[in-house]
Amino acid sequence: MGEGETRQALAFLRGVPAQLASGLVNFIYPPVCSGCGRFSARDGAVCPSCWQTIRFIERPYCEVMGTPFTHDLGPGILSAQAIAHPPVFDRLRAVAAHDGICQTLVHRLKYNDRLDLAPLMARWMARAAGDLLSDADVIVPVPLHRTRLFTRRFNQSAELARHLALQCGKPFNAVDLKRVRRTAHQVGLGERAREDNVRGAFAVSDAGKMVFSGRRVLLVDDVYTTGATVTAASRALRRAGVGDITVLVFSMALPEPI
Repeated sequence: MGEGETRQALAFLRGVPAQLASGLVNFIYPPVCSGCGRFSARDGAVCPSCWQTIRFIERPYCEVMGTPFTHDLGPGILSAQAIAHPPVFDRLRAVAAHDGICQTLVHRLKYNDRLDLAPLMARWMARAAGDLLSDADVIVPVPLHRTRLFTRRFNQSAELARHLALQCGKPFNAVDLKRVRRTAHQVGLGERAREDNVRGAFAVSDAGKMVFSGRRVLLVDDVYTTGATVTAASRALRRAGVGDITVLVFSMALPEPI
């Protein structure tokens, strides 16, 4: 459809009742599954077949790292990782394992400019966060360096955080936690190399130190793998006086099947 035809269609729809206009749009552009692309009952959702393949992370899980347990060991049980290597942040929550449809959604958002996926993914993240979302004072995304933001045009973590804030009515701050050093891509790096790559890469602005001091921050990223990035970001927030940090991601790389 050319630009002139698109304008004519929009002008026509402005004079049509909302319900009828929505029906016409769905007739011209039928809703499709956000995962497999097949026709779906409604837009901004996944079909039942894709839904069944998602490995949602549900309790029982480590209350600190959010990693699932195969058996319920009772309330408050921590994983060996959380005990041996306590994280800089207070807790981590994730929607699902980083594979299958969830990995596809992350890649489409991040690399294919599918910003339309962010509201759906944010709704799932809100569910995974539960009461921790209502406890947060401010929602903060893991930032990109300004040069990478210029070439990519958007920050996928900021899009997720922005929609999350809109959905729950929480303050959104994407300016005061900064990536002050451009880092190499983390993909393909080992755990130690990832830590070295992002060490000292984040800082909080002078204004942010007043905004964040003593507050409960919900730090948002798209994927948790080794945790190097959110750990480095959390250190910067701690230095700024943040009282409590919950890391919320869409998907998490799990070492073995749930």
